[in-house]
Amino acid sequence: MIENVLIGQFIDASSIFHRLDPRSKLISLFFIVIAFLLIDNIAGYLLASFLVVVCITCSQIPLRFFLKGLKPILFILAFTVIYHILFTKGENLLFQYGVLSIYKESIIDGVRIVLRILLLVLITSLLTLTTKPLDLAHGFEILCKPLKRLHFPVEQFSLMLAITLRFIPTIVMELDKIIDAQKARGVNFEDKSFVKKVFSYIPIIVPLLFTSIQRAENLANAIDARAYGDGSGRTRFKVLHFENRDYLVIGASLLLVGIFFLLRMVGG
Repeated sequence: MIENVLIGQFIDASSIFHRLDPRSKLISLFFIVIAFLLIDNIAGYLLASFLVVVCITCSQIPLRFFLKGLKPILFILAFTVIYHILFTKGENLLFQYGVLSIYKESIIDGVRIVLRILLLVLITSLLTLTTKPLDLAHGFEILCKPLKRLHFPVEQFSLMLAITLRFIPTIVMELDKIIDAQKARGVNFEDKSFVKKVFSYIPIIVPLLFTSIQRAENLANAIDARAYGDGSGRTRFKVLHFENRDYLVIGASLLLVGIFFLLRMVGG
C-alpha cells in the first residue's frame, strides 16, 4: 500500500526539480495551480497534459510510480464522472430512460473535471516527491513570515506540516503491518458483503489509531526534551538561497498563467 501513496514520500534523484529551492517550488506550484484552474478548452488541456508529462520525465521519477499513486483516488474520479453524467443537464440528449437522462455536455463536463483533478494531483505530487519534508516546511515558514505580524504561529504551523508529511508514509507502513498480522491470524478481507467488510476493518482501525496516538505522544515528548519551544528564533544548518534556475522557474510559471489566460479568452 505504501507504493500507492504519493503525498509525503521523497525520492532522491539529481533532477532539476530536486535542486530547486523549496520556496521557488511552492511559488511556482501556486501559479501552476492557478493556470490549470483557468483551463476551459481542448488546447488548454492538451498543453497542460504535455507540461505534466515533461515535468514527470524531467523529475527522473518512474511513471509507473505515479500511476500506482492514482489508485487511491480512482473512486473519487469515478464518482465525479457518474455525478456529472446523472445530474448535469445539456442540450444534446444521448440517452433517456424514465427519469434518467444523459446528455453529451454532461459527459464532456465529467471528463474535463476528472482530467483537471488528475493534472492537479500529478503536478502537486511532484512537490513532495522531489522535496524533503523538512526543507518544504522550512521554505513554507520563510514564505509565511509576514504573517507573524498578524500573530499567526508560523513556526508551529510549519513544524506541523513537516510532521504530517513525514508521518503519512509511516502510518501507511504501519497499516500494512497490521493487515499482514490480521491475515496471519486468519482474517479474510475478501469475498464479503459490504457490511461485513466494513466490520472486518475495525480490528485494523483500532490498533492503527492506538499506534498513531502513541507515536504522536513519543514525538511530543522528544520535542519537549530538546527544548524546542515554539520554534521561534531557532537557527538552521542549511540556509536557503535563490539561484538563477529558481528565478527562471518562477518566471516560467507566471508565463504559464498568462498563456492559459489567453487560451481561455480565445476559447471563450
